[in-house]
Amino acid sequence: MSFKSDIEIAQEATLQDIREIGKKLGLVEDDIELYGKYKAKVDYNLLKQGKTGKQAKLILVSAINPTPAGEGKTTTTIGTSDALSRLGNKTIVALREPSLGPVFGVKGGAAGGGYAQVVPMEDINLHFTGDFHAIGAANNLLAAMLDNHMNHGNLLGIDNRKITWRRVVDMNDRQLRNIVNGMGGKGNGIPREDGFDITVASEVMAAFCLASDIVDLKERLGNIIVAYTKDDRPITAKDLNAHGAMAALLKDALKPNLVQTLEGTPAFVHGGPFANIAHGCNSVIATKMAMHFADYVVTEAGFGADLGAEKFLDIKCRKSGLKPDAVIIVATVRALKYNGGVPKDQLSQENLEALENGLPNLLKHVENITKVFKLPAVVAINRFPLDTEAELELVRSKCKELGVNVALSEVWAKGGEGGEELAKEVLRLTEEESQLEYVYALDMPIAEKIKAIATKIYGASGVDFTPATLKEIDKLEKLGFGNLPICMAKTQYSLSDNPKLLGRPEGFNITVRQIKVSAGAGFIVALTGEVMTMPGLPKVPSAERIDVDEKGTISGLF
Repeated sequence: MSFKSDIEIAQEATLQDIREIGKKLGLVEDDIELYGKYKAKVDYNLLKQGKTGKQAKLILVSAINPTPAGEGKTTTTIGTSDALSRLGNKTIVALREPSLGPVFGVKGGAAGGGYAQVVPMEDINLHFTGDFHAIGAANNLLAAMLDNHMNHGNLLGIDNRKITWRRVVDMNDRQLRNIVNGMGGKGNGIPREDGFDITVASEVMAAFCLASDIVDLKERLGNIIVAYTKDDRPITAKDLNAHGAMAALLKDALKPNLVQTLEGTPAFVHGGPFANIAHGCNSVIATKMAMHFADYVVTEAGFGADLGAEKFLDIKCRKSGLKPDAVIIVATVRALKYNGGVPKDQLSQENLEALENGLPNLLKHVENITKVFKLPAVVAINRFPLDTEAELELVRSKCKELGVNVALSEVWAKGGEGGEELAKEVLRLTEEESQLEYVYALDMPIAEKIKAIATKIYGASGVDFTPATLKEIDKLEKLGFGNLPICMAKTQYSLSDNPKLLGRPEGFNITVRQIKVSAGAGFIVALTGEVMTMPGLPKVPSAERIDVDEKGTISGLF
């Protein structure tokens, strides 16, 4: 049997004019800025117009730790929104924008899959409306102004060895992780060690996604710490008078992007920080815009619930006042068997023993959502054709022991129709009363907040801090940053900081090797294990399969 690729399905779809999608939200043409026939930006100032009627319900989609077998979290997010629409509900899906790094690296396209996609998928996966380019330009403008200040006398007394701001590019390029620049003589700047991060890991991206409007964004940009003086006084973007120009570069990018699913459900796709090295959620503005115009909003947080969902709840919700009414945790039988020790090439065979060994990974994420955060949850099994009834029943029975139902999702093959079982369970859960609880209190010491995440969410026995990290924690607390939330940078493949420890590991410690403040975003970043802020391309990158023909038709984006 041959299957159509995601891009073939998307290219065969008949899209609605984006103005018609806007009409579903009550928007007139003057409310949107057209980027062709199928994309538009929406002015966030529309949030200031009063909304009457019931408060929108927010549904968060997360997953088990990702595996090479794939989980389909974005596909499930989109398919659930289409299913809710099919059931007669005014629904919007709110997603992150894909980074070019994964698009050309391992994952290929990142706009959903099968018959549950946001479109136009080629545009969304590539340059889209230019938001990432604007974020990269703002980041690199700040870097240029910092080095320019150093070159013209360094009136602020910056210590050349204590510059923390790095340049960015939206591409997986390991060659740029660590560089020396300013070479070639006095006219070319002051030589120093430097490096690049991927754009989605930039603090500008984080501040952008957490800002409430342009004024708030400009203040956040001004608070970004770029360096320290010899006596450890922080130097900010505001000290360099860079924040105004940076905000000007981001003025239009801050407006959420409106597109549609294959079934015509409106979609806000905006912002895109990674969840393993940043906070992993789409913009607060886009989520609130969606809740302003719809009755049900389905959004996702990156990677597994230990990373994306934890940060969505402990950082994004805490800072914005948002609270999910229900959580979907996506898993596949194949991925759970992989967690149970089955090689990738044998995942299609029934193996109840391996499935039972892998299930604790899913159950830990379920416990975190329902027992730690105290939110109602449903497990969505993204069904594959060779999943057996015995395997599905084993997942159901184990989840039932935790008081959580399991719903099958077949949205990849059937679109919204294949998600109606899941959507009906979600509708039921959103009517339950719940009160979000956080993992830690903000007034706890930084080290104790990190320990709370590691022990409660990851299941670690404790945390090991390097001596340099302990020294930096002490400095940050003395500078007044001790009351900020924590953004953990950790491998996505394991609950631990070792990507090879699958399932639900026990008896391990998390090692924090570095800590830094993102004062503009408003959180402390703790880097663990060997996680990097600039990924590299694999041996055979997805870019080798991507092409364009003489008609301009793109292929290879999965």
